Amino acid sequence: MKILLAEDDDTVGDFICAGLIEAGHSVDRVTDGRDALSYCVYHSCDVAILDRMMPGLDGLSVLKALRAARSEIPVIFLTAMGDVDDRVAGLTAGADDYLAKPFHFSELLARISALSRRRKDLAEITALEVHDLRLDLLARTARRQDQLIELQSKEFSLLEVLMRNAGRVVTRTMLLERVWDFNFEPNTTVVETHVSRLRTKVDKPFELPLIHTVRNTGYMMHGPQ
Repeated sequence: MKILLAEDDDTVGDFICAGLIEAGHSVDRVTDGRDALSYCVYHSCDVAILDRMMPGLDGLSVLKALRAARSEIPVIFLTAMGDVDDRVAGLTAGADDYLAKPFHFSELLARISALSRRRKDLAEITALEVHDLRLDLLARTARRQDQLIELQSKEFSLLEVLMRNAGRVVTRTMLLERVWDFNFEPNTTVVETHVSRLRTKVDKPFELPLIHTVRNTGYMMHGPQ
């Protein structure tokens, strides 16, 4: 499994990394909450292990941002904040498991294994559909009314975010964070430009528009209502 470890204590971090690698896992480690959030947005991993207390952004804020962005990356909190209220806050925010320090490494491995088994029970989404538009995530193709729509890489990513959130408002900020870099110039018109291009390909040739502007907020994708 590919695991992200967000732990700012070098002694603890080195110990966990060594143990996970010895157990056959691939591990990437960050020491800052903002780096952990950025990693989860732009990279793939099977499990993220987060400390609650980290510089830059605390672990709970990282988790809340991920779940707000509809990220389904499994998260295990591994932290010294082990009180009942702390555990409840973490699980309520969307953590899949919560392990308090000090901990037994064998228990951490067992929890990772159990989480992996639960994830394998979930069917992998390989395609998205909104009305008569279908997006094949494996072949990276888009078709509407069985007509192939040629999309550039960013257009495909933009359409994927809109379709994954069909029926929900997706803000301009959310699109900048998920499709482009977090540090992208906030005053840019890149979102509006790409949405306009996407509409030309996805909506204009067809009778029913699927991409809708929500004034002063962002965009929403939906079929006939």
